[in-house]
Amino acid sequence: MSSPQIVWLRRDLRMADQPALHAAAKAGPVIPVFVLDQERAGDHAYGGASLVWLHYSLESLGKSFGSRNSKIVLRKGDAPQVLAALADEVGATCIHAIRHYEPWWKEAEDELRDALGDERKLCLYDGNYLLPPGSVTTGSGDPYKIYTPFSKAMLERMPPRDVLDEPETISSPGSWPESDDLGDWELLPTKPDWAGGIRAFWDFGEAAAHDRLDWWTDEVAEYDEGRNLPSQDITSRLSPHLHWGEISPAQVWQKLKDKRSDGWRTYAKEIIWRDYAQNVIDQFPDYPRESYREYDERTLWRNPNAGHLIQQDLECWQKGMTGYPVVDAGMRQLWQTGWMHNRVRMICASFLVKHLLIDWRFGEQWYWDTLVDADYGNNGVNWQWISGTGVDSNMFVRIMAPLTQSEKFDAAGYIREYVPELAGLSDSEIHDPPDSKRGDYPVKIIAHKEARERALEAYKASKS
Repeated sequence: MSSPQIVWLRRDLRMADQPALHAAAKAGPVIPVFVLDQERAGDHAYGGASLVWLHYSLESLGKSFGSRNSKIVLRKGDAPQVLAALADEVGATCIHAIRHYEPWWKEAEDELRDALGDERKLCLYDGNYLLPPGSVTTGSGDPYKIYTPFSKAMLERMPPRDVLDEPETISSPGSWPESDDLGDWELLPTKPDWAGGIRAFWDFGEAAAHDRLDWWTDEVAEYDEGRNLPSQDITSRLSPHLHWGEISPAQVWQKLKDKRSDGWRTYAKEIIWRDYAQNVIDQFPDYPRESYREYDERTLWRNPNAGHLIQQDLECWQKGMTGYPVVDAGMRQLWQTGWMHNRVRMICASFLVKHLLIDWRFGEQWYWDTLVDADYGNNGVNWQWISGTGVDSNMFVRIMAPLTQSEKFDAAGYIREYVPELAGLSDSEIHDPPDSKRGDYPVKIIAHKEARERALEAYKASKS
């Protein structure tokens, strides 16, 4: 019998179009392994909402393997050490894995390769992005830093590769190594169980991802205009499925590529944005932690760690108690469901860094902990875009007006759903309720005009 083949699972929790699994299944008996390594990522270890999704995604994938008389071996600890020891234990000649571009995973891949020595191999494959990060370059061979030319270059190389079917056969080893029990990892909150809204809002796993894609195939034509309307929510909601690798971007592209609509063209560029974000962190590994542009951070930002009043402002934003209904609806949706409508994400992020003048990294960390689709590349690139500090970003002086945005994009229904204390107000009042009709709902934490003037002055001072 051929020697066992280990498949190292991370954010690639699917059976179909899984190049590492596909290669391993051809080579011999397959031992799928997931290692929970929370220490390696430091401040970007899986957040609370991510752990909830991870639990249910592993549970779903485990059932898929179980239907093939296979299973996932669960281990906890330092991933390279655990995997190298397991390879010795079972006599595996190769560990197969899809490449990951977060700096801690790139480091882990290097460490694992060294730990395996000359007798065993680490075989890495691309499969989580349309094209391998770093492979799309300028005419001079340099990686792109700006999204628009990157997107144009990507489109010239589309469609992506053909997708791989689920392996026809998955052989099992003669004996299985010991595995942790998923429940013993205690990924789900219990005291209290705050994940009920996430469970109610989402279906998890590979089959759910394809069900969502099937639904989206009929809806994508409306996306160009509908993506900005939170009350209608014409969005794919595929982001967590893509992030966790329950479906690949190649599968999504191949399913939708023959569509002829503005909605599909707009959505295609957003799939490309995922690739762009990975290209950015491949060039700048600390991008979600460090501003790209130079400025005086002490002058621009109000630091919540420096005073309790600034900390209170941050907490009001986190809890959805700013007095701006569309902002508060978004932050409450985030806490309740682990997700936020894309237009509202921008409004809420802009409010934190420009109305409250709080460092974008506090927002990045909050989204990291509360989003089920929290992605190191996407999250960092998006926050630096909105804060005006990134390699390719919006100008800081362009300050979104949340009240105007709310009315323009008809957020009344959205506000009623997530800010129920305002549900009785008319469409004309709900975006900016008069003080006499706010009841227990808070007054504005700061007036828009005052916030705008303060932000522009702070920005000017930070550049002098």
